Amino acid sequence: MKARLAAFTLCAMRRIALATTLLALSAAPALAQNFEGNWGCRDATANKAGILTIYGSVFGFASHTPGDSASGTGTLTRYQDGVGFNDGNLRTQKNIQAGRVIPDPNWGTAIQLETSDTIAMLCTPR
Repeated sequence: MKARLAAFTLCAMRRIALATTLLALSAAPALAQNFEGNWGCRDATANKAGILTIYGSVFGFASHTPGDSASGTGTLTRYQDGVGFNDGNLRTQKNIQAGRVIPDPNWGTAIQLETSDTIAMLCTPR
């Protein structure tokens, strides 16, 4: 009788472990979409472009080039796969419209800053 109970307990433990694992895996995509914080950006030629900071519905961009008119702050709209830039110097001076979260082999996650027709910068976590 005890052997049957032990076998049932092991099965229940396996079910709990499986359920916990599936729950953790289902939450992984949502956790991967976190794009708040500081991001080091490089332009299309892989030169340093600046630092992008995102918190809540606002952003700040500090260009690597002194006096660059793209530096400044603005507001953004969050989407499932990134952000849309509503205003600010990145939008007006560099025509950056969106930041798309993409997988990166070195950093895990990166943000690809895009204009209407091209990828302008790639930003990785700092």
